Amino acid sequence: MPKMTGARAFAEMLEGYGVSHIFFVPAVFAKALAEMEDMKIKRVLTHGEKAAAYMADGFARASGKPGVCMAQAIGGSNLAAGLRDAYMAGSPVVAISGGPLPDWRFRHAYQEVEDFSQFDPVTKYNTACDSLVRIPDMVRQAFRAATTGAPGPVHLQIQGRGAHMAEQEADLTIVIEKAFTKVPPFRPEPETQHVRDVLAVIAKAKKPLVVAGGGIVRSGAERELVEFVEKLQIPVITSLNAKAAIADHHPLNVGVSGTYARSCANKALAEADLVFFLGSSAGGMVTHGWQFPPPGTTVVQLNIDGAELGRNYPNAASIMGDAKVSLRKLIDLAEKKSPEAAKAWTGRVAELVAEWRASEEPNLTSDAVPMRPERICREISELLPKDGVVVSDTGHSGMWTGTMIELEHPTQRFFRCAGSLGWGFPGALGVKCALPDQAVVCFTGDGGFQYHISELETAARCGINLITVVNNNSSLNQEITLNKVAYNNKPRGGWTDMWTFNDVNFAKIADAYGCVGIRAETPAEFREAFKKALTLNKPVVIDAVSDKEVLAKRVGH
Repeated sequence: MPKMTGARAFAEMLEGYGVSHIFFVPAVFAKALAEMEDMKIKRVLTHGEKAAAYMADGFARASGKPGVCMAQAIGGSNLAAGLRDAYMAGSPVVAISGGPLPDWRFRHAYQEVEDFSQFDPVTKYNTACDSLVRIPDMVRQAFRAATTGAPGPVHLQIQGRGAHMAEQEADLTIVIEKAFTKVPPFRPEPETQHVRDVLAVIAKAKKPLVVAGGGIVRSGAERELVEFVEKLQIPVITSLNAKAAIADHHPLNVGVSGTYARSCANKALAEADLVFFLGSSAGGMVTHGWQFPPPGTTVVQLNIDGAELGRNYPNAASIMGDAKVSLRKLIDLAEKKSPEAAKAWTGRVAELVAEWRASEEPNLTSDAVPMRPERICREISELLPKDGVVVSDTGHSGMWTGTMIELEHPTQRFFRCAGSLGWGFPGALGVKCALPDQAVVCFTGDGGFQYHISELETAARCGINLITVVNNNSSLNQEITLNKVAYNNKPRGGWTDMWTFNDVNFAKIADAYGCVGIRAETPAEFREAFKKALTLNKPVVIDAVSDKEVLAKRVGH
């Protein structure tokens, strides 16, 4: 076995696993970072551990490869907090942190806090490496755990405040397992009888719906999804994670359902007599607390994780397997249904979609000033390149983008924050690192943007040429209704202190950080700003001044 430092072994392993970016806050694994000097690994120094984790998360979602983030021991709690979104989204992230030395424990060592257990709730796999010779096999296990089955984040704590244990030498053998460099490493096939069972249940339904989830995107099964629903003439609803899996104007696309929904999608779920959750765990978001579909609706489900089958709705039949290969088997075994035979139900669903579109058209075309967010979304929809990518923050940003932005090309993509406000901007920086040759557009609000605004410096320094649209209403206006209720619907005095901010010109801040800032106060100005941003090879912030009184519809039914 060759003799080398643990730091050298770690660097060689990351190179072997095809890692192109590492997001970190010093001082952790300094020797390993130095060893990467002559490797094709971009070292992205960030301004916070949460931002580093968010960037690794965005990178992982966009590339399908594990995103890597690191922090020294004192930043462990922040790093763990940053993994929350990756965990909720099922994103393969490998997080590395320093850990306490055994001889120093419980002696008030500098910066020592026992934070290892904080990673338990936000990772698939949380382990500590306390032996130099274990670094190679434990790094391999981290990549295995992050990518296999339902992917998710993992945490590896390496002894020493900055993983200093790895600076020592030992006889270390480097082994790279290529299967675990990308999601999915394996594609388990379903049992044929289970596929036939699901098709038999579907055949009995008069009003079936498919709810497509993030498993479709992680498996790369978008084409198979469209082929399947076209063959059986089943309308399809998507979660936010699968929004880009089918063109928005496809005649069978109903839209996003659940809490951040198009009303037509929830209405269709309320009327369906069968729902096929395809690559979806049927969680509270896509079902709005399991109201859509209503309890008692016949449900079938496909998931790569058998423990998810029937967790939230009893299944009449289940398929365990990879979404892509399972859909191919479903397509091959299914009997084709003619559009005419399905017309009664598909026609009804089309009516619901048409009603929703008609109701929203005045807002989507509004010339009002301050701008309506719907109009901002319409402009993005019309100008986004055919291979453009939209990355959305949570809250109102998720509601506006999920319902109002239209993606019409199979090469367009959509990534959304799973729930941690502020994820959008650093998450989008990670997406742009993974997709440097595509136009990546972050949609966030002023409240979300200010969480990690310092990463504008990171974008400028590292040449991460992201377009960030800030829906700037000088507020967290999603909280208006909540605070009215808190005041028994009779707000008074300083109640606006609970949800409003000063008017901030983010274009000027972007300029000061070395990015390009453009302020837009009218739809025409926004359109020109967005068109210009697409031509610049620089990080751009478009400060879109919008109406704080315009609230997104939280539940569409």
